Amino acid sequence: MSEMITADLVDLDLSADTKEAAARALAERMVARGRVTDLDGFLADVAAREAQMPTGLDGGIGIPHCRSEHVTEPTLAFGRSADGIDFGAPDGPADLIFLIAAPAGADDAHLTILSSLARQLMDEDFKAALRTATDAGDTAALIRGDEPEAESTPGPEAEAEAGEPEPSVTEPVAAEPAEPAEPAEQAEPAAPAAKFKIVAVTSCPTGIAHTYMAAESLEKAGRDADDVEVVVETQGSAGFTRLAPEVIAAADGVIFAHDVPVREKDRFAGKPTVDVGVKAGINRPAELIGEVREKAARGETTSGAAPGTPVDRAGDTGDGYGTKLRKWLMSGVSYMVPFVAAGGLLIALGFAIGGYTINKAPSVAEHFVWTQTDSWAALLFQVGSVAFAFLVPVLAGFIAYGMADRPGLVPGFVGGSIALTINAGFLGGLAAGLIAGGVVMAIQKVQVPPVLRGIMPVVVIPLISSAVVGFLMFLVIGKPIASLQRALTDWLNSLSGANAIILGVVLGLMMCFDLGGPLNKVAYAFAVGGLANPTEGSLKVMAAVMAAGMVPPLAMALATTVRGRLFTRTERENGKAAWVLGASFITEGAIPFAAADPLRVIPASMAGGAVTGALSMAFGCTLRAPHGGIFVVPLIGNPFLYLIAIAAGVCVSTALVVVLKGMRKATPEGMADGAGDAVAEKDEEPKIPVAA
Repeated sequence: MSEMITADLVDLDLSADTKEAAARALAERMVARGRVTDLDGFLADVAAREAQMPTGLDGGIGIPHCRSEHVTEPTLAFGRSADGIDFGAPDGPADLIFLIAAPAGADDAHLTILSSLARQLMDEDFKAALRTATDAGDTAALIRGDEPEAESTPGPEAEAEAGEPEPSVTEPVAAEPAEPAEPAEQAEPAAPAAKFKIVAVTSCPTGIAHTYMAAESLEKAGRDADDVEVVVETQGSAGFTRLAPEVIAAADGVIFAHDVPVREKDRFAGKPTVDVGVKAGINRPAELIGEVREKAARGETTSGAAPGTPVDRAGDTGDGYGTKLRKWLMSGVSYMVPFVAAGGLLIALGFAIGGYTINKAPSVAEHFVWTQTDSWAALLFQVGSVAFAFLVPVLAGFIAYGMADRPGLVPGFVGGSIALTINAGFLGGLAAGLIAGGVVMAIQKVQVPPVLRGIMPVVVIPLISSAVVGFLMFLVIGKPIASLQRALTDWLNSLSGANAIILGVVLGLMMCFDLGGPLNKVAYAFAVGGLANPTEGSLKVMAAVMAAGMVPPLAMALATTVRGRLFTRTERENGKAAWVLGASFITEGAIPFAAADPLRVIPASMAGGAVTGALSMAFGCTLRAPHGGIFVVPLIGNPFLYLIAIAAGVCVSTALVVVLKGMRKATPEGMADGAGDAVAEKDEEPKIPVAA
């Protein structure tokens, strides 16, 4: 810890009035010490972490933190604010601010030290000492843990002044056996067996601070309650040590305080469970202990907040149904995308080499000529087709996995395969995944004898859930969904004129609104789903989606080239990379710009994306590949007009972002480039709170 914080990383009079300004002031100290190499890049990483979840905690604490490639070694900086700074805590501003910086590849030892600080922040005496400290060096020593050693010397002196240190220790020991009541009380602590035993898992996106603070808070609440024993498994950045199976087996209840999925969650199946966000573990541990005890008293073994429909169970208790549904669907899409990319690009390469008749080639397992180009094209096409055939089953399987964890995989894959068999397509996969997850969650609600719990996730749940999902998909809802899929396909094929253009505008707006987020993924999944059974309409949709997704990074790259003084030095460097990312259809290349200035970058990107989507549909451009950017231009129908559509959108977005940024406080024209950057950075600083 001695290397991680020193006196010059402490500011006892932090004058910042926003969390962004506070992070910048503390980060500048890290830069001065050589611990951070790129101030703006590091602050962008801090802002991105803050956007996931506010880092303010009850009790006046703010702990902005991140893992960043711009950090050379794990570092702490501390600031104390007289007026308090809003970090999003429910009880108000924070006066104790810790900026925690960890390298992207920090080793376990350093992360363990950072986690020990997080636990210290749960100690009221520690926080009180920080609030009364007057010297930066003493404060750094306190945080490092030097203070307790310094205090160990006065302890004996005080005892010496009392005159009788030894008797004061021995007399009570002698007095205790003298009373008969004492041994009786000593025998009662044999009640550990009667304690209510809880196992808990804590985790957060970064795995540095909240993970360990929640663990400490839960353990402390367990110690405060005489009849409760809490054991916590922290799933942090330094990895995790699994709780012993016998500890889990002996537990009477489970608490999950997490903001990322719990690893190996099925180890805790069949026990009364409270499932909440990590902040609840920090702020209200006693309530969580009370909740899990109530569930145990009622004999509940579910993982949700309260009884309800199966799909109401999963997710954090604070999440609404819409939020849960979005998370489940995004889980399926995120696992589906690699199959789409690999399979789709292999199919596209097959078409590029062998032409559009390659899909009629015989199986390469029976007919393959090493010297013929068509045989290699057929090989690529057929391998890609096999990979692409997993699209719907993987989508359904991992939607169910997002809802019910590993037991949902089997019925999800079975339902997705049935959706392909009955031609229910992409919509059938969505329905099958949700049904499979719901069925598994319903089965998990059933109380079973302890002797059967071991075979439930391996035999009973897959058997029953697959049978139920198969029945529903084959005989109940499969055919209506297949009819709906055909109707959607026919509608796409019939789109022309104004209707097609409107659809292009909508898809373009969705692709550029959150730059790789949920809306972007919904639009992309809609387009990719059409490729499972390609038609003229679905190929147009795929072309419009990819074209619109290329616009934001290309526009930011162009804007940093033509009006570089409106951007920081870091943004200009990011602009160079954005050329390649945009050309490759990686919309996320615009995220650094949007994180720093969302009110200008996002509307400008959406306008350009809408223009490109509309033009692509109006020009009748088609695309058989789900990915690839300009590298799959040979596979695009009307490629010249397609490139014009992209160029038009890029120009619109570039012009808008330049105009909007130019409307800020004007930079003096005669100022040098570097000075202009400084003004640009100052102008951006007040805007960043909107991003967070």
